[in-house]
Amino acid sequence: MSLSVPQHILDALTDVAMPRLGVEPEPTDSLSVAEFDIPVTRCGSLVIGSGAAGLRAAVEMKRRGVDVAIISQSAWGGTSACSGSDKQTLHTANTKDQGDNYQAMAAAIRAGGAMDEDTAYIEAVGSIRAMASLQYLGLPLPQDDLGGTLRYQTDHDEVGRATSCGPRTSRLMVKVLAEEALRLNIPFYNHSTAVKVLTEGQGAHTRILGVLAVRSRTGSDKNPYGLALYLCNALVIAAGGPGEMYRDSVFPNGCFGTLGLALETGLELVNITESQFGIGTRREGFPWNLSGTYVQVIPHVYSLDADGREHHFLADYYRSTQEMASNVFRKGYQWPFHASRMLDFRSSLVDVAIYRENQKGRRVFLDFNRNILPVPGDLEFDLSRLDQDVRTYLNGTGADQDLPIDRLRHMNPLAIELYKRYKVDITSDPLEFAVNNQHMNGGIAVDTWGRTNIAGIYAVGEAAGTHGATRPGGSALNAGQVFGTRVAEHVAASNTAITPCDRPASTQALAAVKDIKSLLNADSALAIIDVRDEVQARMSDHAGILCSAEDVSKAHQDAERLTNEIKRQGLSVSRPAEVGHALQWQQMALASRAVLCALDHYISHGGGSRGARAICDPDGASLPEARTGPLSDLRFRPEREEDMHSQILVGFDGEKFAITTRANRVFDPNAKSVFERDWPAWLTGEIFDLHKDDDQAR
Repeated sequence: MSLSVPQHILDALTDVAMPRLGVEPEPTDSLSVAEFDIPVTRCGSLVIGSGAAGLRAAVEMKRRGVDVAIISQSAWGGTSACSGSDKQTLHTANTKDQGDNYQAMAAAIRAGGAMDEDTAYIEAVGSIRAMASLQYLGLPLPQDDLGGTLRYQTDHDEVGRATSCGPRTSRLMVKVLAEEALRLNIPFYNHSTAVKVLTEGQGAHTRILGVLAVRSRTGSDKNPYGLALYLCNALVIAAGGPGEMYRDSVFPNGCFGTLGLALETGLELVNITESQFGIGTRREGFPWNLSGTYVQVIPHVYSLDADGREHHFLADYYRSTQEMASNVFRKGYQWPFHASRMLDFRSSLVDVAIYRENQKGRRVFLDFNRNILPVPGDLEFDLSRLDQDVRTYLNGTGADQDLPIDRLRHMNPLAIELYKRYKVDITSDPLEFAVNNQHMNGGIAVDTWGRTNIAGIYAVGEAAGTHGATRPGGSALNAGQVFGTRVAEHVAASNTAITPCDRPASTQALAAVKDIKSLLNADSALAIIDVRDEVQARMSDHAGILCSAEDVSKAHQDAERLTNEIKRQGLSVSRPAEVGHALQWQQMALASRAVLCALDHYISHGGGSRGARAICDPDGASLPEARTGPLSDLRFRPEREEDMHSQILVGFDGEKFAITTRANRVFDPNAKSVFERDWPAWLTGEIFDLHKDDDQAR
């Protein structure tokens, strides 16, 4: 991409208008519960969430004859519609060059450990189908003149399986899937916040019944909380990750996810110790990941203290200008922080340096109008004096311009246009940024069909814990599309959601309403904003990229105290419009406690540093170094090999958490399918393992 790209094309790939929702169907009936008159909508299958994964599940279910509806807290307001990076990645095996195969791709997806091998293979083998169907719907993925998909290298990806249609790739995915959902007349209930999942049955025989939501538009004298009930035979949870859990977060505002809701329902969580952190602009302005060309053009990185003095702090960490500049570049495809890359003067020293500057109270900036300043006593920055991999990349793209902004304008003008849309002109002004939480790799535990431990409940996208400790950049978008389709196939094959749910729910609805009323206490000393500030500060300060056993243990105790205090005295709510928010923060407090509980368990049992976090330990075997000497306070435990082969499960019984581990499911790469032998399993539906659901329901 170069300056020859016309402005109207740049505009079309940056300003992606979303479709207007259709007329919302009227409720099916109503239910009087505890003096509340609650509207009831009945459907065969209900999807919570309107991101790319949820829309894919809804569209594929509708195509297969399932009676499906969607509820969303804010249509087109979630992570996949509103966040990304300079050329947001879709990870795929499709190509005409650099020959690939499913097993190699699966191995790359699961290479970080703590991931099921069969899940990785499913994501690999499903990637071509997922991408081809998106292209069929109109996603403008770039091709060469022979029809091959253009690709590039991203993080944890040594082959180059990434493709992109610009910074708005996931928003464009949401757009084409939303247009298809509207074309198929899938009912869509906007501004509906799921707050309680209703189930029936006991123990292993529990099954889905419906969802109680808060909707401001349904509020009335007879329904002051604005409750709405959605009864269903199948439920797909696709409401994204817990973006509000961290103060330092690149998630769009209002992204709560459903981890707390899932725990209250009795769903198991997995791998919630694993997240992604990386550099990005703060959520107070325009939250965006600064991967790819934003750093590959090697802008100057500096901080400002309270007196306005500028600090060239990266020079304290790297031994030469060449080493420093090359590692700033590498943040483009080594974007997430990784503990092992703090060693040997590698790229995660950049993250550590930025994090420590912020801890000092300094603000950190990228300046695209200056080349990176030299390390004291060393040569000035020069494009000809860079590490071989960096020189090869920049030479191959023709990025030999004098200034970073000109290199960025040459390599990716969309990166400039994007910030201009949010009143930030990086052609003239520096860009403030920080190390932020970006993605939850763990989530609700699911099997190879997206099923949870409760019959009829599925999870897809970031809500599902299908990733391991690390993952290739963009594989999450692919996973949501692949598993959205598989969930739809399974729901359709079960034949339980073809018609709307006709079961009664008075008993369960009454219990849910009583739970909500017990939380709301005008006399409580706990305000919603206080819970928010405490949860976010604790997670960012004690469960970010640098952790210690003592810190995490103390944070775990404090999180438990907070959830117990919320349960004891409730939350202060002054008006009905705050009810949904109060429930979300009560559930977020529970989710943060779960993360800290699992992390405390992992560290106290000897767990070491991997993807998201460095476990700092004065007795640790790994010691990062800087130009100024060893970084003794950052000495950390390396990851144990055994931990790569297992996953941590978290359950909640309403009072306490149960932490267990299980081995990764394995996949035999030598197993071969045989057409004549295996076709009957497809024809009869045996591949869907439906007897498991029947056994649960009985």
